[in-house]
Amino acid sequence: MSAAAEQRFETIQISPLSPTVGAEIGGVRMSGDLPDEQIAEIRQALLDWKVIFFRDQDVSIDDHVAFGARFGELEVHPFTPNLESHPEVVVIHHGPESKRGQNRWHSDVTWRLEPSLGSILRARIVPPVGGDTLFADMISAYEGLSDEIKEKIDGRTATHSFQHNFGRGMTDEQRAKMSEQYPDAHHPVVRTHPETRQKGLYVNAAFTTHIDDMDEDESRRLLRYLYRQASVPEYQCRFRWQKESVAFWDNRAVQHYAAFDYTPEVRRVERVTVVGDAPF
Repeated sequence: MSAAAEQRFETIQISPLSPTVGAEIGGVRMSGDLPDEQIAEIRQALLDWKVIFFRDQDVSIDDHVAFGARFGELEVHPFTPNLESHPEVVVIHHGPESKRGQNRWHSDVTWRLEPSLGSILRARIVPPVGGDTLFADMISAYEGLSDEIKEKIDGRTATHSFQHNFGRGMTDEQRAKMSEQYPDAHHPVVRTHPETRQKGLYVNAAFTTHIDDMDEDESRRLLRYLYRQASVPEYQCRFRWQKESVAFWDNRAVQHYAAFDYTPEVRRVERVTVVGDAPF
């Protein structure tokens, strides 16, 4: 984004982390009573940069929840540890006993028929080194594909399922019960962003099972290729956490990966997630 474009913002300061994805935002204290003008500018910055970051947000859980609610209804995740006092708050806690290899590049809850608009994640405990989160611009990833690949995937849908990840360890009865509540979703492989109208890749290794109406082997090969687009450095930014830092990402436009390189240190983050709509 050009410096001239950044001058549109009057209530926040913007420091980009990369040319297309990621920017630190200054001048904001996260709460539910921010002026409408500032909420509008934060939302515009999110659309422009796809993921935005705030430092030094030593606020209450109520403030975290209220801030998230300014951007839409908040969801309750059915498969994660949530705060008893605030069920909208997902708690992600890793320490010496946590197993490695728990993360992959992904967009959140794409197994929902209406996946989330975005997530607001706050760091409560951070390791002295490591535990960064990487974000990949899936709009740039789509734009970087060859015309041949674009032609192959445009107009196609893929199946997304919670079973691909959260179904592990469930009994058949539990899996069947949850499948009634959360049936497999069929989303476009190339999603049109509902606000910016940009096209981006919308398949991910955590929840996408196959491309619909495609030979199984061809689907597997093509998905493997598309998944790798998130790992291209030119499409990425990397955020180094500090205590009370916050990341707010547009789940419709980015994928993310939390580096698990800090064992045996502790990392605890808390997240609220804004409900989204059906991809098209």
